[in-house]
Amino acid sequence: MKDKFDALVEHLLNGGIFLPQAIEVLEKNMIQGALGRCGGNRCAASKLLGIHRNTLQRKMSEYELGSARVRAHRKPVTSQGRPRKRKPGAA
Repeated sequence: MKDKFDALVEHLLNGGIFLPQAIEVLEKNMIQGALGRCGGNRCAASKLLGIHRNTLQRKMSEYELGSARVRAHRKPVTSQGRPRKRKPGAA
């Protein structure tokens, strides 16, 4: 395994690939592979990768992978025209 990795590093250096580009390629492929193995389960994929689930979400959004879920802000619950109940003893 180490020999394959060393050969890959040599190939990247000879190809003029800069470190940030290499990191992006590696991260994207590892994230896609982990999500594929886990059937899209982000919690399981984050455990497989050894990163926090929020970090996985951020990287998916950063690399535009899959449908990185963005939670919509919920509207506060309103009384919708119903009168409020008063506390006993309140004037």
